[in-house]
Amino acid sequence: MDDHNLLAISPLDGRYANKVDYLSQYFSEAALMRYRVLVEIEWLIHLFNEAKLPGTKPFKAAELRILRSIYEEFDVVNAKRVKEIEKTTNHDVKAIEYFIKEDIKNGPIEQYSEFIHFGCTSEDINNLAYACMIRDFVDREYMPLASGLVQEIYSMAIEYKGVAMMSKTHGQAATPTTVGKELINYVARLEREIEIARNGNFLMGKMNGAVGNFNAHVVAYPTVKWLEVSKEFVQGLGLGVNMYTTQIEPHDCYADLFDSMKRINNIVLDFSRDMWLYISFGYFKQRTIAGEVGSSTMPHKVNPIDYENAEGNLGIANALFEHLSAKLQVSRLQRDLSDSTVLRNVGTACAYTVLAFRSAITGLSKSEINKKAISADLDQAWELLAEPIQTILRKNKVPNAYEKLKALTRGKQIDKKGVQKFINTLKIPALEKKRLLALTPEKYTGLAESLVESYNLKVAGFGGGCGAGGCEGCGGCG
Repeated sequence: MDDHNLLAISPLDGRYANKVDYLSQYFSEAALMRYRVLVEIEWLIHLFNEAKLPGTKPFKAAELRILRSIYEEFDVVNAKRVKEIEKTTNHDVKAIEYFIKEDIKNGPIEQYSEFIHFGCTSEDINNLAYACMIRDFVDREYMPLASGLVQEIYSMAIEYKGVAMMSKTHGQAATPTTVGKELINYVARLEREIEIARNGNFLMGKMNGAVGNFNAHVVAYPTVKWLEVSKEFVQGLGLGVNMYTTQIEPHDCYADLFDSMKRINNIVLDFSRDMWLYISFGYFKQRTIAGEVGSSTMPHKVNPIDYENAEGNLGIANALFEHLSAKLQVSRLQRDLSDSTVLRNVGTACAYTVLAFRSAITGLSKSEINKKAISADLDQAWELLAEPIQTILRKNKVPNAYEKLKALTRGKQIDKKGVQKFINTLKIPALEKKRLLALTPEKYTGLAESLVESYNLKVAGFGGGCGAGGCEGCGGCG
């Protein structure tokens, strides 16, 4: 860790930098500049080559290469130059415009420099830059990582589909399930929400001028079909089109996406807490790693820190997503700037989410089932068979079936001998009695195993592992 990391205010740039710093390609100041340059350049190209503005001619292949190289080769040196320009303009988007004009000066495209940022307000550039940034993160990083986490849980569910386990409803001993069935519940929940996020077509954009009416566009070129030009441009960036805006795209689409991501996070948080509890019950053990310490004073400790880290970081991410969703939909009249500084924190919420998902994957990779402890718990809880016994009595029309078992078992611990002694007193068909006598808590799992086997994995189709780049230090993916 270098001095910069040690002096960083945010742990994302300090303690956790080696796990999330690759996200700077989407969410850093330089990345935002690059996306802004992309939008400015592609709008210029669209005006000449697609809209074919009267009095202009399409850019040739060589000219297109020159223009697109400005954002394709945009680097830290370029970003520093933009910041130098911004010292004078005190306006970040105007600095981008001047940077591009400076870049093409004395070249074959300089004659078209006044068409850079043509008809645009800064929010035409900003809203599309942010939408492209978030889209790329979701498609390239978030979805593969979320789907990879689902695959890891699914693999464990399949492996332990038949391992009977005591349920805990209200924290108390309850009808047995299987480890695999409890894990597949999370797979199903996550896949549903991931499908919503993936197919929601959330991200929208606008390119319509100072207050959304194409005022300047129409004055300059009254015969151009600006609605179509704008629609084709925004769709060409892979975004939905919002034709009805003020100066800003109202960010309702961000609220949709962030709320969806928050729900996914809540499911992962719920999973992390359950795994923490199963470890505390002794149902899972954690693989030890040479050199690691669990406590500064208790040498025996192997703490579930990965699940705890996941829970804590998901809480931070969701607090930010909550504020982003609530704030970004609100802007005074035709525009205020309060959304601008808030939007710069989208990357922070996303980075904490990535950090949490990686922690959960790491936790899974270190978790080993403890069948002995799970079986021992079940063997000490024969009172769990009160449910099937009273159900068989109901089937055979035995009066007060529930009440009989309540008197036998409620608030009591009963062993195999006590249960079977009670069964032998029952006046039910011999076949039914034989079935009950053969039943054990470990065998009383219903269709749990079949439910795991019949689950059709849909979302997580990325092959093994989490699918995300920059995995050094992750520890997950086996």
